[in-house]
Amino acid sequence: MGEVYFYHLTDTPLERTLPQLLVRALAQGWQVEVRGADAARMDRLDQALWLGPADGFLPHGLAGGPHDAAQPVLLTLQPADPARDCLMALDSAPVAVAEAQRAVRTCILFDGNDEPARAAARAQWRALTEAGLGAKYWAQEGGGWVMKQERKGA
Repeated sequence: MGEVYFYHLTDTPLERTLPQLLVRALAQGWQVEVRGADAARMDRLDQALWLGPADGFLPHGLAGGPHDAAQPVLLTLQPADPARDCLMALDSAPVAVAEAQRAVRTCILFDGNDEPARAAARAQWRALTEAGLGAKYWAQEGGGWVMKQERKGA
């Protein structure tokens, strides 16, 4: 059963945070699904990821291409088929309990300056932890990440 990490973005925008998390996930050897809720936003992230981190390249693709299953990072609006090792949900994209249970890691990234995004993250926390999943809540503080809350899984 996987773990769920909640990332409360307050100091750094998603466009800078996501590549850092993707580098870490790829270093684990995981295939990653980045699920969003808005096609235009996913197109912008696709373009930003092509620029990649200053010291490397982030291999990825937008869902709907001929090689989706082979993409190390797949940007999508729908659940990937087949399921990935790591699911990163953005912009209040839905995450089903079964998906989080199946994944090694589920990451829910949300804008801490957006009240509807915070409310959606709280609802996801309740749904996933009540289903018995372990969860960690990470907040940006002093330029780094600090774990503020942890709920052990069943």
